[in-house]
Amino acid sequence: MNYGLLSVAVILICFIFVFISYERKKVSVKEISLIATLAGLAGVGRVPFAALPNVQPTTFLVIISGYVFGPFFGFMVGAFAALASNFFLGQGPWTPWQMLAWGLCGVSAGVLKKFYQNPSRIMISMFAFLWGFLFDYIMNLWHWLAFVYPLTLQSFLFTYMNSFYFDLMHAIGNFFFAYLFGKDFIHLLSRFKDRISYTEIPVEKIKNLL
Repeated sequence: MNYGLLSVAVILICFIFVFISYERKKVSVKEISLIATLAGLAGVGRVPFAALPNVQPTTFLVIISGYVFGPFFGFMVGAFAALASNFFLGQGPWTPWQMLAWGLCGVSAGVLKKFYQNPSRIMISMFAFLWGFLFDYIMNLWHWLAFVYPLTLQSFLFTYMNSFYFDLMHAIGNFFFAYLFGKDFIHLLSRFKDRISYTEIPVEKIKNLL
């Protein structure tokens, strides 16, 4: 039995339930458009950096999206960013795992905001640095389940140790993206969030008040 393919099937079933629950929510066209835009931006952001080993702005952009707009929004941006980027870099059974990993990244950023409303530049950078490792640890699990035999503790540890420098490049790239652009992107998206959340009072109601 290939546990990697089995895990893909389980993740896809979970995604189906998530998307069904999202469809049943009263979601505005603006929110759907914004998710698509940010996911597309985060996904396409991988392409110019494809030549660099595991350095790309996708994780950073997913973190910022989740932090500003909330956990569920961050999950959707992360999941669709993986799907969008793989139209350029190649779809495969790894795609659902990437969707899961970046989705969880967005969720955690939304949770972070509940505890830190105004995080420092270094805090955002360290959070992004941490997710460089966490994302790759999730993907390492997929690699271990799908391609490594036998599935033992020794092969598990070897898989993670063998990818350390690759994971470190992801973490360092995240740190610098977040340090250089994190606060600015948070302020920019926060202002945009305030604008799309603004409900204009109809003229008739204003006349009635007068």
